[in-house]
Amino acid sequence: MNFSRRSKSLSIIFLILIVDQILKIWIKTSMSLGDEIVIFKNWFILHFVENNGMAFGFEFAGEYGKMFLSVFRILAVVAIGWYLSKLYRQKEIPFGFIASISLILAGAVGNIIDSLFYGMIFNHSYGQVATLFPDGGGYSSFLHGRVVDMFYFPLFSGTYPNWLPVVGGNDYLFFRPVFNIADSAITVGIFSILIFYRKYFNKLDEKPVSEEEDTSKTEEAKVEN
Repeated sequence: MNFSRRSKSLSIIFLILIVDQILKIWIKTSMSLGDEIVIFKNWFILHFVENNGMAFGFEFAGEYGKMFLSVFRILAVVAIGWYLSKLYRQKEIPFGFIASISLILAGAVGNIIDSLFYGMIFNHSYGQVATLFPDGGGYSSFLHGRVVDMFYFPLFSGTYPNWLPVVGGNDYLFFRPVFNIADSAITVGIFSILIFYRKYFNKLDEKPVSEEEDTSKTEEAKVEN
C-alpha cells in the first residue's frame, strides 16, 4: 500500500500521541508521586513526577504563568500544524524533514493534553494513586493540569574536582531531568532538523513549481535544442 507523505506524517503524530497518553495514564493510575520502578539496575528508572512548566521538568512561574504557557503551547501547535500542512505540498522537501516536524508537533500536543485536561479528569497523586474521572472532580481546572513525567536516567554520578570554579567539590548526577515520550519526540525532532535539515527552512519561501509549469519549461527546452 502506497501511503502519501501526509498519511505517514499523521501516522507518526497519532502513534506518538497514543503511546505517550497510554503511558501517562498508566503511570497516573498506578503510582503516587515519587514512586519508582527500576527497569535496568539504577540506570533506567520509571520515576513519577509532575510539573507545571516546560519540558524535562522545568517550571514556569505561578498560576498565571501556567495559563500563559498553556495558551502559548496551543498557539505554537497551530503554527506548527500550519507549517506542516505547507510542507506536504513541497515535493522537493525530503520526508525526513516532515517526519522531524511531525515529531515536534506530536510532542507539543502530547504535553498540551496534560495541561488542558489532566487537572479536570484526575484527582491528585500526593500520597495516593490517582483516579480517572473521580466522583469529587479533578485536582484543578481547565488549562491548569500538570504534565506527567516518568523517564529517569541517572547514568553516573560523582564529585566535581576542587579546582573547578563555582562547582568544585559539589556532587553531580547525569542525567538528572525526568521526562516523557512527548519531550523525547520534541528533542529528537529538533536535533534531527539541526543536524540534517536546517537548509530546508528556506525552501518554503520559494514558490513551488506546478506540474504544468514544469511541463511547459521542459517543452520550451526541447524546442530551443
